[in-house]
Amino acid sequence: MKRAIVLSGGGPAVGLSLGALKRLDEETDIQFDVWSTSCIGGWLAALYNQAPAGQGSPAATEFFRKVFRPDDVYARYPVAHVFAPNMGEMAQDVSAFLINPESYQGLVVPHKIQEALIKMAEFSMTPSAWTSHGINDLFFNQMMAAHPVSRFLTSMVYLSPVHGLSQIYYPDSDILRAIDFDALREPGKPVIYHNAYNLTDQCLDLFSNKPDGRYRPITAQSLCACSALPFLENTVEIDGKTYCEGAVVDAVSFANILTDHPDIEEVWISRILDRRQIQKPRNLTEALSNLIMLFAAKMSEDDVDLFRYRLMQTGSRVRVVEIPVALNIEHSWTHSNLDRAISEGYRTADQTIAAYRAERKLAESHAGEPAPPLPFTVAPPPLPAGQTLMAEPPYGDPAIQQPEHACAPGAGGIGD
Repeated sequence: MKRAIVLSGGGPAVGLSLGALKRLDEETDIQFDVWSTSCIGGWLAALYNQAPAGQGSPAATEFFRKVFRPDDVYARYPVAHVFAPNMGEMAQDVSAFLINPESYQGLVVPHKIQEALIKMAEFSMTPSAWTSHGINDLFFNQMMAAHPVSRFLTSMVYLSPVHGLSQIYYPDSDILRAIDFDALREPGKPVIYHNAYNLTDQCLDLFSNKPDGRYRPITAQSLCACSALPFLENTVEIDGKTYCEGAVVDAVSFANILTDHPDIEEVWISRILDRRQIQKPRNLTEALSNLIMLFAAKMSEDDVDLFRYRLMQTGSRVRVVEIPVALNIEHSWTHSNLDRAISEGYRTADQTIAAYRAERKLAESHAGEPAPPLPFTVAPPPLPAGQTLMAEPPYGDPAIQQPEHACAPGAGGIGD
């Protein structure tokens, strides 16, 4: 039986997919010929498949323990190991701003200075305006917006060529050197895809370890491009094209797997984000995480719904096996969160496999009888009362139309 597995994006929740793979390693008859991935799912697929047979999960676990930080270090330094700014490049960008004559134009805006002086006078004579809002408004929207120095410093921060807080791609990176990209192209390796968004051509591109002249090859650059989240990370240049993270467009990538592999019978899905994982933020770190994870969680849910709908719409007999999302994890880059996610991913995969085995046994006992409606979806049994580790069943509007992608080659819609 030919199978595909889809690994979604989700950053610090990657342990859920890692735990699922660890459990699937125990099932010798469940092998995956195609891996379709996005964001950190691409890293996991590369790490898992570049390792010698049987060593995929340990190799990936060792790698991600270097990316995540010990809890005591992260407690007062809440940044993943790979999210380091390029200080030299930033200094060059700021220098370019400082020596550019255009940077000094428009600093003095006479009508704004006049407006600010009037507002300051009115404010000083209006005690009722001396509120938190009134003070902040006067300071930021009048005084600072009018003062040439603050205008210059603000424009230096926001308008210099710096376009990411950190940089993930360094040619000499120890993290990247730990991945044997040549091993991914060896005979017998499964087909692997990951996506990245092409900002130059404004479309989604796919990269593969077996490009066959149709896709760009998976490299250290492409892997960094697939995780180059706008604002947080610098874009990545590949062959004159500028790329950012593909998961901002396609969080769970089904693109082209059925078109390229029409003989696939099963698609296993490891989606690692759910909006119910999101908690009230206690600080800016958690607020920034929520900004990213809320939309990514909903998008990943919708991507799976669209894929299911596409299968039903086309009458496909592909069986979908979705490993539910555990909810009791955090979106922090700590060792404890990674370990907990691996444990929960193992647990949910174990339940899914048990349900899958039961469904297969039932199907075999009814051989020759009419097949059930398809796509045939395997769902794990419910947890005991009071436990809430699982995500809700798929939902969404089945009338949503399939998105279109303009890129070629390597562009496809949901399940194309």
